[in-house]
Amino acid sequence: MSKFKTLTLTRGESSVKVRRKRIKWAEQIQAYLFLLPAIMVFGLFAWYPMLSAVIMSFQYIRLGGESTWVGLDNYARMLKDPTFSQSWLNSLQFALLSIIIGFALPIVISIGVNELRRFKVAFRLVFFLPNLIPVVIYLLVWRLIYAPEGGILNSFLALFGIEPQLWLQNPDTVKPAIIVILTWANFGGTMLIYLAALQDLSAELYEAAEIDGATPFQRIRHITLPYLTTTMKLLLVLQFLSVAQLFTEPFLLTSGGPANNTLTPVLSIYRKAFANNDFGLASAWSVTLVFFLAAFSIIYQRLAQKGNSHE
Repeated sequence: MSKFKTLTLTRGESSVKVRRKRIKWAEQIQAYLFLLPAIMVFGLFAWYPMLSAVIMSFQYIRLGGESTWVGLDNYARMLKDPTFSQSWLNSLQFALLSIIIGFALPIVISIGVNELRRFKVAFRLVFFLPNLIPVVIYLLVWRLIYAPEGGILNSFLALFGIEPQLWLQNPDTVKPAIIVILTWANFGGTMLIYLAALQDLSAELYEAAEIDGATPFQRIRHITLPYLTTTMKLLLVLQFLSVAQLFTEPFLLTSGGPANNTLTPVLSIYRKAFANNDFGLASAWSVTLVFFLAAFSIIYQRLAQKGNSHE
């Protein structure tokens, strides 16, 4: 039997012959034996908890006792829960605000740093520093910045005669306030991703544009931004995934308030499981969140494949 198999793919009048090597599984046994410990660890700490959550979502869980199968009752209770729609609406608003406030900032800064002739390394370090600070530490600092009385931000506004604002206590300002924190904390790493993408952009394109008399703005508009389009799409999807899993900031700063305006799906799962001891309902929420994240992950993979095919 032939070692290779020939496939014919037809597109219109043209045909492409692809030679695909058959995989000999017997030759792969040793490789899989080396991978077996890692596969077992991954299965134990990743897939087993996910499978357990799916099973628990169909049960009424009694801690220390026997669990009872309740079918889709947990999912029905989840859909009837008013905090279900509220938490997902909050996530959508967080996502939209993150695009408006924080999506363009890393792009602008990365392009600006890339245009510098000197001190690029120093600026990269300065902008990346917030990523090195533990999340609890910088949230405590931001709590002081947003403090209603004596806070740094309100003290600054007082210099211009503006009254103190309840940044984390007012439903109208609490979401933008949290998005500002997220933007500050994460834009350094995102900026480095954009800078890494720009390193593959040929300098000859810029040189040719300069010879043709293009201004820096024209170079950015017609060369840099089109080149970053694929990376921007990928990071946009990742931003949605990150915002959908938002937990630490609302938990430490507002506890989901005021009036559930910062309640997120993950924070709701935490409350159902550890505050209400309703692990079956919390598992139903978790499975729903996993399906949502899986859908966005598929979109991310498709975009990544398209980006690789264009390279």
